[in-house]
Amino acid sequence: MKNKLWTKDFTLITMANLLMAVAFYFMVPILPVFLTDNFFATESQIGLVLSFYTIAALLIRPFAGYALDAMGRQSIYVVSLLLFSTMFFGYLWATSILFVLIVRFMHGLTWGSMSSAGSTIAVDLVPLKRRGEGIGIFGLSMTIAMAIGPLIAIAITGDGSFERLFYSAAGFSFLGLVLALFVRIPKVKRVKKKFKVSSLIEKKSLPVSLNMFLVTIPYGGIISFIALYGRSIGIESSGLFFLLLALGIAISRIVSGKSFDRVGPKKICIMGLGLLIVGLPVLAFYQSFIGYHVAALILGFGFGVIMATFQAIANHNVEPEKRGAANSTYLTFFDFGIGLGMLLVGFLIQVMDYAGAFVLCAAIEVLALVVFIYYTMPKFKIASRNDSL
Repeated sequence: MKNKLWTKDFTLITMANLLMAVAFYFMVPILPVFLTDNFFATESQIGLVLSFYTIAALLIRPFAGYALDAMGRQSIYVVSLLLFSTMFFGYLWATSILFVLIVRFMHGLTWGSMSSAGSTIAVDLVPLKRRGEGIGIFGLSMTIAMAIGPLIAIAITGDGSFERLFYSAAGFSFLGLVLALFVRIPKVKRVKKKFKVSSLIEKKSLPVSLNMFLVTIPYGGIISFIALYGRSIGIESSGLFFLLLALGIAISRIVSGKSFDRVGPKKICIMGLGLLIVGLPVLAFYQSFIGYHVAALILGFGFGVIMATFQAIANHNVEPEKRGAANSTYLTFFDFGIGLGMLLVGFLIQVMDYAGAFVLCAAIEVLALVVFIYYTMPKFKIASRNDSL
């Protein structure tokens, strides 16, 4: 029983995360279309609106991490999830791009706090010897949401009923809140320390978090503009792209999580980054139905390996009372990369079209590979050796 993974509480937190994530992914393919159809937004304006969500999450995560360690997990998680669910109604009242920008920023604050708390609680519930597998499975809830969220959103929107979509997103999220109320969160020693800026960052998680920042720049651009890119090459629905992307992430998350527990991260991360370096040029140059969807599968496998393994590295040598800071550090850089990717790719598309933007994204993944081999892995080995002394 000590090493049991699928406890009632882990199942509930994973299901709550799934429902919250479905609501989140409702917005990914639809919001750019919503902005274009209702406010005639350009790619740069869309990138700005989308990035504000991530910027807000980026700003709140360090403070959320400190609060999780100093004040406890449950109250922060439940209140954040309640506010996150409520914010979907703000889109119903939008009358301008500026209004959506403000709503998006407020929504991002709740997302950053809630997802930091949920990830930390999940790590608390996972047995140490199955941490890689457990983190991979918890993250799989986000992946399943990535697969079904856009498909359900496209079906709900149908004839352009954005109002129906926003109500549905709120409903899914509130259901997740109900499940979260029944999770029994393990008691973790609270950190009694004065608030300092240095306490917002967990230094042991910093190297891999910086590496994740580079990886997620292309990811932010892809999930934001893939629907519009599909339209530009004659593919009207991006639903199958998200389904294949999620399928690749799901399979690779499960496999890479178990591999981390057995053999460590180096080989599987090099493979994952290699897939990203290949998949982005495929997306850029094979502008057809087949090329578009083959790239989705390749990128899914690559992102899945990296997301699962990097988060396991971020939590590997961290004391339980510092997991809030560790997860918030990792997720802060994760969000920072996505936010920058939304802005950067939106700008690049207007300057050098989609193909040029995706090729530049591939170059960023090459840099991420170099950083992983020569910076992240040496730091991880040093930390592991020091902890074993």
